[in-house]
Amino acid sequence: MIRMKTAYLFSSSSAIQWYQECYDPAYMVEMFTIGYEGLTPSEFTTTLARAGVERIVDVRELAVSRRPGFAKSALTTSLFDAGIAYTHVPALGCPREIRHAYREDLNWKRYTKRFCAYLETRHSDLEKLLELVQRERCCLLCYEADFNFCHRFFVAERLRSFAPGIRVNHLISPAQDRVVPNRELAAA
Repeated sequence: MIRMKTAYLFSSSSAIQWYQECYDPAYMVEMFTIGYEGLTPSEFTTTLARAGVERIVDVRELAVSRRPGFAKSALTTSLFDAGIAYTHVPALGCPREIRHAYREDLNWKRYTKRFCAYLETRHSDLEKLLELVQRERCCLLCYEADFNFCHRFFVAERLRSFAPGIRVNHLISPAQDRVVPNRELAAA
């Protein structure tokens, strides 16, 4: 309430802009995440286009895939054809040793703890990601369809700790054009 009164009292254009950037949803930064598991390249690009995504930020450590169309070069080409830019940020991917330990023990809690500790060391990479997200409508990419069990969820959450005004939505179920805002997670 104090902030609102301050913006009203000064009523200069800079105070109004400050108020809009802090409180007006039209000025919020929106970011998406998506997993390509179960999608064809066509379904994938259609889902991104419908959401208005301007740039894919690939957060896989290795941008390779056994699925046709999702390795780095093929993906870059199909995204370019759809008018979507591509950036690969391997430093925000899950390190091999953490991935392999999870494959061995299937302990999600341990995986989460180790990956989040790793993210704490990636401050400069997260700052670069924040710059991209503030300039363009970005979508974090990884393989898993369920964002609840993918490291991209933790990357998005860590980014929100840098800039709490970021609204994160997870693109799922292209047949239903479903977008799941982060706030639904708390209610689940």
